[in-house]
Amino acid sequence: MVAKTPNQHIHFNERGDGRPVIVLHGLFGNSNNLGALSRSLAEHYRVYSLDLPNHGRSAWTKDTSLRAQADSLLEWMANKGLNQVAIAGHSLGGKVAMEVALQAPELVHALVVADIAPVAYPPHHDEVFAALDAVAAGGCTSRAQAQSVMQQCLQEDGVIDFLLMSLKRSASGCYDWRFNVAGLKQGYGAVRAAPEQGRTYAGPVLFVKGGDSDYILPEHREQVTGFFPSAELKTMPGCGHWLHAQQPALFNSIVGRFLIRHYSGRE
Repeated sequence: MVAKTPNQHIHFNERGDGRPVIVLHGLFGNSNNLGALSRSLAEHYRVYSLDLPNHGRSAWTKDTSLRAQADSLLEWMANKGLNQVAIAGHSLGGKVAMEVALQAPELVHALVVADIAPVAYPPHHDEVFAALDAVAAGGCTSRAQAQSVMQQCLQEDGVIDFLLMSLKRSASGCYDWRFNVAGLKQGYGAVRAAPEQGRTYAGPVLFVKGGDSDYILPEHREQVTGFFPSAELKTMPGCGHWLHAQQPALFNSIVGRFLIRHYSGRE
């Protein structure tokens, strides 16, 4: 399904019945990345899995900032008539979810943020961008060829497999990316930025951290509680940044229990 507005559109998948829950993927991802979570939550909720702007089948935009992405999501919510939601987001999706809650706290009943903090992060995707550019310039005519090209820039098979999920065949027969590589590269600083200060969301928030990940650190606690004074933290041992893929059953259970406490779909 696609919800269209005069200036942009957001692609989404919808499943289940009950109170609405929005699920947001991370950088370079798409709405399928948290499919296991969406299916689990759909047992009790109406779940909307979105492609973020510049990702998947959603529109490409000039402004990639967190505020602009949140604006797109809020416009989509208004078009859908959603005025009381829970949002679960991983990585960049978590940052966009936080921005939505800070911009429009009256619309967000509960928030789950997976392995990201409301802080500015240093650049660390140079090799990924190099791999993406190499595929785009390489005229790859098969997924195997694209994989081989990326292996010259990236050492982690898991990252390569994740990126390959967003590969598409163009009209010329060559493969290219569904996401907006040039726009994301140009706006990379904006997606790494911290939310603007001076705002709070007082509703229930759960931060889920991968035990082996360095995306949420003890020194981030002040920023977390400054924006989200009611925040809780749950750590998943033995997981890195891709905690939802490494231990999906545990991750789904943690998110589900939090929403039952704060946003029950069984009313």
